Amino acid sequence: MKKIVLIAACLLPLAVMAQSPGKFSITAKVGNLGSPAKAFLTYGPKDNPITDSVDIVGGKFVFTGTVTDISMATLKIKHDTAPAKGKGDEFTIYLEPVPMQVVSATDSIKHAVVTGSKVNEDAAKLRVLAKPVVEKNEALRNDLFANGPDVRKDEEFMKQIMARKESIKNEANEIQKAFIAANPDSYISLLAYQMITDVQADPKAAEAGFNKFPAALKATDVGKSIRKAIDQAKQTGVGKTAMDFTQNDVNDKPVKLSDFRGKYVLLDFWASWCGPCRQENPNVVAAYNKFKDKKFTVLGVSLDGPGKKQDWLNAIEKDGLAWTQVSDLQGWKNAASNMYGVTGIPANYLIDPTGKIIAKNVRGEELQKKLAELLGK
Repeated sequence: MKKIVLIAACLLPLAVMAQSPGKFSITAKVGNLGSPAKAFLTYGPKDNPITDSVDIVGGKFVFTGTVTDISMATLKIKHDTAPAKGKGDEFTIYLEPVPMQVVSATDSIKHAVVTGSKVNEDAAKLRVLAKPVVEKNEALRNDLFANGPDVRKDEEFMKQIMARKESIKNEANEIQKAFIAANPDSYISLLAYQMITDVQADPKAAEAGFNKFPAALKATDVGKSIRKAIDQAKQTGVGKTAMDFTQNDVNDKPVKLSDFRGKYVLLDFWASWCGPCRQENPNVVAAYNKFKDKKFTVLGVSLDGPGKKQDWLNAIEKDGLAWTQVSDLQGWKNAASNMYGVTGIPANYLIDPTGKIIAKNVRGEELQKKLAELLGK
């Protein structure tokens, strides 16, 4: 299943628009805050971010710096001298090499207005459109966590939650589609397209939609990322030969995908921390138990991260996963998942005995139906 991504998330991109190197400036006025209040600006790559800080005097502060791309950043206000930790009083802004102004009438930056930047102005437009959906999602989260962990074990309750979640996702997607149609030249539209498009499900349709964007947007880092995802999806489409890889199993013994030639194999990407994966595991267990004696098996690839091997092993035992499990314990940098262009989990590929991909992302009852067609009941 593709990760459920709500519309608010499209305002938090990982990457950037290619431009000439240039200086950005942020001139801010946030109420009447004064020392010891401080402002923090964090931007750059997630694995090596830059954090700058300045004192706030009379509600005013200024940040300057150099960027080579448009980059998502976080402005955070600390109302005392404590280090900048957690969410706190913060605001998402896009840095680009132009003078920008940030204004908030109150002592909080959460509802600030950015001027001087087309990207930020477009992001603000989408935030306004997104507000009803964001509020519905917050209400869902409150309902999910309001009554303690026991209620989340109630199957009927969770079905209702998942139905609401799917409805919210669909509404968010429609809002973003409308925004894209109305703003085809916007960088924010490109980000929205990236978030709502399931490239793996239909790479041809994804490519057709992507090609509607102007060349300048397709040449950005986000555009290049979408292009790469489309090309990867084409290589892992139905009818293609599954790309081989080797990773270690739970006993650190190397295992190849090609070791399973001669059987139908469900290549299953998951992780111990992935709630939807854990919810799907009983369906995979049922399919495995029903068809394991008919030349069918499962190869699980975990996206658990460094230092999380025990979490992985615990999940295998708790969920009763009796098939071969492998991982390089690199999280989202897992070499096999990157090879297959996996951007959300659970994700799977059904591979025939000759190594051809014959189906993608089959789960629940559909998995058993597909296997019954191939192997008999």
